[in-house]
Amino acid sequence: MKLGMIITQTDPETVFNALRLALYSLKQGDEVKIFLSGRGVELDKIEDAGFNVKVEAGNFLAAGGKFLACGTCLKIRSSGGSEICPLSTLKDHYEIVRDSDRLVTI
Repeated sequence: MKLGMIITQTDPETVFNALRLALYSLKQGDEVKIFLSGRGVELDKIEDAGFNVKVEAGNFLAAGGKFLACGTCLKIRSSGGSEICPLSTLKDHYEIVRDSDRLVTI
């Protein structure tokens, strides 16, 4: 299955659980792409003692997952992106929506 996820927020528990689902899906043999939009492009800045989002994001990348981040949203925040939040385009967002068998928005 091709799973697309759109993350638009920075609530630590919610994002952590989304990343757990993404990682679990990869381990089931699915292809998973996560598009970060709006506040979601701040994912690499989430700090929370109870929900280590950065570690979970690293695990997702190490397992073969792919992050894409809205370039416009990054620019609004004066960010050039990062490994977790790579600069991407509206075309990338569209392709995730178009090509996914299932789409989850968070």
